[in-house]
Amino acid sequence: MEYIAHTNGQNVQTIKDHLQGTAKLAGDFAGKFGKQDWGYCCGMLHDIGKYSADFQKRIAGTCERKVDHATAGARVCKEKGGKYCFLEYCIAGHHAGLADFGCSFDTAGDATLMGRRQKKISDYTAYKTEIEVPEISSDPFDLSKTANPDFSLSVFMRMVYSCLVDADFLDTEAFMNEGKEERDSGESIEILLEKLEKHISGWLNNRDTDTVNGRRSEILRSCLKKGKSPKGLFRLTVPTGGGKTIASLAFALRHAMENQMDRVIYVIPYTSIIEQNAKVFRDFLGGANVLENHCNVDYESEENNAEELRAMQLAAENWDKPVVVTTNVQFFESLFANKSSKCRKLHNIANSVIIFDEAQMLPNDYLKPCIAMIEELINNYGASVVLCTATQPALTSFFQGEISATELCPRMQEQFAFFKRTVFEDLGVVTEDCLIKQLQEEQQALCIVNTKKRAQRIYKELKGEGVYHLSTSMYPAHRKRVLDEIREKLRSNEKCILISTSLVEAGVDLDFHSVYRELAGVDSMIQAAGRCNREGLREAENSKVFIFRFEEKEAVLGQRQQIDAAKSLIADGRDLSDMETITKYFEMLYHIKGDSLDKKKILDEFTNKKMKYNFAKVGKEFKLIEQNTKTIFVNREETADETLQELQRKGFTRSGMRRASQYCINVYDQTFDKMYGAGMLQPVSEDMKDFYVLTDNSRYTKEMGLELEIDNGMALFF
Repeated sequence: MEYIAHTNGQNVQTIKDHLQGTAKLAGDFAGKFGKQDWGYCCGMLHDIGKYSADFQKRIAGTCERKVDHATAGARVCKEKGGKYCFLEYCIAGHHAGLADFGCSFDTAGDATLMGRRQKKISDYTAYKTEIEVPEISSDPFDLSKTANPDFSLSVFMRMVYSCLVDADFLDTEAFMNEGKEERDSGESIEILLEKLEKHISGWLNNRDTDTVNGRRSEILRSCLKKGKSPKGLFRLTVPTGGGKTIASLAFALRHAMENQMDRVIYVIPYTSIIEQNAKVFRDFLGGANVLENHCNVDYESEENNAEELRAMQLAAENWDKPVVVTTNVQFFESLFANKSSKCRKLHNIANSVIIFDEAQMLPNDYLKPCIAMIEELINNYGASVVLCTATQPALTSFFQGEISATELCPRMQEQFAFFKRTVFEDLGVVTEDCLIKQLQEEQQALCIVNTKKRAQRIYKELKGEGVYHLSTSMYPAHRKRVLDEIREKLRSNEKCILISTSLVEAGVDLDFHSVYRELAGVDSMIQAAGRCNREGLREAENSKVFIFRFEEKEAVLGQRQQIDAAKSLIADGRDLSDMETITKYFEMLYHIKGDSLDKKKILDEFTNKKMKYNFAKVGKEFKLIEQNTKTIFVNREETADETLQELQRKGFTRSGMRRASQYCINVYDQTFDKMYGAGMLQPVSEDMKDFYVLTDNSRYTKEMGLELEIDNGMALFF
């Protein structure tokens, strides 16, 4: 009898062919971290439930009832025992996702591993006529390299699961496409390194350490040299203006080539920087070699280049490109996810160079599980990690094993002294009126405050020629136009006073004579200082960064502890730009936060659990951005109106939502409730949750964006 796994309407794929194809791929993927036998076994057993008579009737079209084909392989692993037990979660969840363990009271209807064990399934023993259970010989991980075996085992299961689901998708896709090649993995690391070396060749001979470009070249040469180091943990502590983007990529490509690694993954906290960096990389590495993967980019199109975009879309599913640029959110949420769509890419993180740009922005509320995962990737999955920042966080104490970081920046203290562009000055406590009067005396100044409402209020008082406002109360396309106008004013040395929130602190190339920064975390204030005398055209003594606090206090969501730590250091008379101060700040902050560095107790779910893991629970709870906001679409432009009409006509599509994001603002629930109650909003369409269009365009101005001061009483008139 011929047992069939898939049909595309014309041809059939046998179960044996599918299992062997999937096993080969999964084994190759797992081989990247030395566990080929585990991947192969998982692939061979995952679909043995399709040998049942019921499944064969269904695929022949004589039975419409759904047939569970995932439980069988999991059951064989459970019954066989020993190491095979570790594959039970993977095979059982290869469609539904990695499940919670559950409890002994669970029934067959419960979406847990214990529930799965209670299910009655069709006889699948026919698999024995064609398939033998492969042998597993290696251990899951090196016990000597882990302080938490349970956590290590949970990561191992995720990695094997990733190998399985990606292999399953790819083998099925190849059959359905009749072998037609749609994917493009890009060029080799060796070729990319050659392209980079060609791009930087003119810089490397500059040994004049009295110039900015000479210093950048020194840092670049050091990164290339240290790229020959063995795998491990690295730091690139480079001051603003030191050229860390290209220097870190140079290290990564050289390091990847020397250690036969597969790709470079560049992890960035802000989408604005991602788009900027990805463009820089594409310009000299080639567009087909750089995958940009975050919420504001998609690879759907009806244009002539649809084939090229299709290849990118497929690569985004499993990160099969030599250079991947992504966000902290995408990276870490994938590593703690339980769904196959998010986990599919994980095996391609193994044997990669991972660069964390702006490493001080690693999420504080999840810092301990994130560091535990980084340590696991280094110890057991052949990854190298680079912590790249001007304000290096004090993370050493969170690594449980004997991992030491190698610094890539040469003569680090000297570099920071050379690149010093500004002087900090503490103004103490001020009133809004006092601050406004001081700003009125400035020719070109940036003022950053901690809340959007405060920014709008100060702007209203200052409003006039050459005064600008910038915050996330303005949709991205609007902010871009304002930034272009500000840059032109700065270039022509015209009056330019900008009132902003922290969104200008990173990835925005502005250069003001003076900066005023409301008290915040030390890293934020140093980032703000990077917008003052950015090009070094003025003396540092004449380029002041004024730190101040308001008499009238406003709550700053999630920033109280950062502000308290910084306030304490300023009170001690410390220089905020000093590296010792930065280290002290992070030590204080992490001490203050204590248990809140793992606020959802993620690590507890994988500590002393004896394989009773809650994968689904963690996948749901590990969210770096809490969903307590609503999205408002502002329809004030012709292109915005066209986008809105398309959304209302077609409903949700990734490409439509990406275009829409350029005209969207996120507001907290409290502001939303006031606006909705006042009749200012209506749903974009019935099938889009938490997505509304602004109906009262008078609430949005070209100067300030969305007016946040909403009169509660307005709702009474509707």
